[in-house]
Amino acid sequence: MLPNTNQDILTILYTNDLHSHFGAMGRIASMVDELRGEQHEALLLLDIGDHMDRAAPETEGTMGQANVDVLNLTGYDAITIGNNEGLTFTPEQLDQAYAGLACEVVCANMLDIKTGEPPAWMKRHIILDKAGFKIGLIGVTAAYADFYKLLGLIALDPFDSIEKSVNELRNKVDLVVVMSHVGLPFDRELAERVPGIELILGGHTHHLLEEPLLIGQTTIVAAGKFGRHLGHITIERDSITGKAKVVSGICLPVDSGQEDANVLEAVNIHRLRAAERMARTVAVIEEELPIRYDVESPFGNLLAQAVRRFTGCDLSIINSGQLLAGLPAGEISEGMLHERCPSPINPCRMNLSGKHILYSLEQSLLTDITDKVIFGFGFRGKQLGGICVDGMEIIYDPTAKPFHKIIQASVQGVPIVSEDLYSVGTLDMFTFGIGYESLKQGSDQVFLLPEFLRDLLRMELQTAGAIESCFYPRWKSQTDNHGQ
Repeated sequence: MLPNTNQDILTILYTNDLHSHFGAMGRIASMVDELRGEQHEALLLLDIGDHMDRAAPETEGTMGQANVDVLNLTGYDAITIGNNEGLTFTPEQLDQAYAGLACEVVCANMLDIKTGEPPAWMKRHIILDKAGFKIGLIGVTAAYADFYKLLGLIALDPFDSIEKSVNELRNKVDLVVVMSHVGLPFDRELAERVPGIELILGGHTHHLLEEPLLIGQTTIVAAGKFGRHLGHITIERDSITGKAKVVSGICLPVDSGQEDANVLEAVNIHRLRAAERMARTVAVIEEELPIRYDVESPFGNLLAQAVRRFTGCDLSIINSGQLLAGLPAGEISEGMLHERCPSPINPCRMNLSGKHILYSLEQSLLTDITDKVIFGFGFRGKQLGGICVDGMEIIYDPTAKPFHKIIQASVQGVPIVSEDLYSVGTLDMFTFGIGYESLKQGSDQVFLLPEFLRDLLRMELQTAGAIESCFYPRWKSQTDNHGQ
């Protein structure tokens, strides 16, 4: 490309992993407006995925419309998708949400199974003109292939997808920018393996790079999580060679300050509409269902029942930390279930050996495990919590040494045998080794999408006899007969 003597400075602003933290979006929009005023037309605004998070009522109650309105009002030029968009919404739901999006969704490693092409609302890569620069934008997202397949999508290898797009774009643009919602280890390897990329904007692993990483001729940046920072990159054209180069990269703290009134108004309108939609009554219960994280409780048992019934397994294993509060007696609304079970986690079934079941049960009797604070892989709870089960009875001695507390665990009255395999209904997050790591060892894993745990709770609350059953104890102490 020939040097442009009129415009030779480009500002790229970006966000990543906002996770529907709407409280930060008004301030970010105002910061963007200020910088856009200074830079006139020489500014590019991008989002690197996980802008949406269904744990937020504004997103859940509008199925992402609140996020799309904020993206439009803030003036984004392009976005890519993260796993929170791609895996917690169906392609049809995203098609509807993005129908009103004013910018392009860019992702090179996602195809529709039926057509072998990207979904109608997505492009593999695009070329944008800003400040005299031609910018080739490539997006990629973490390739959870097994999960995406269940939603009718093919998740391609991101390295191969990027390399293909770079080869198509390199001679047509001044600057190749990869919007990578795959994580920092991937970004480092990408910079080493694939030449011809000037800039990688990162996300997914929530890393904050206060100073850019330079690997070869590629600059890597990332702005943390939750809208706490706004990424700011300056691109200049070399006065001698005419080539575009990254000259600086910083992360601007999103401190308190002026907020964009239009964004605030839109978020407030969506919040009110979401509350109205989620006020629909889904069940009426006569008894309160409390939740405990240290011992067995009815609400935890109800979730275990729901998972076992939905998966059709011999037994179910879930963690009580999925539930943030108990249910009161009376009318139960969609919003109440969302408040108490906000995690976008799906059920799954697997075959699990008796020894791994028994090990997990032993772990559940250790406070350093049940009190453990975890985050990620869909979990939006406060702590891991103990194990809740259905289809199984456990006799234990709380005074015994750690990993010697379980006296007997039985399925339909038959003691569990360490070497035998059992059909277990559980949660997708455990298959990643999060929390009760032995549950990762299950074979023949089958993930059940798109239902979330709160959907299963709704169905269980509407099932005859389910409330009565959840009060039946599964954990029986040898010493006091008062439960886990």
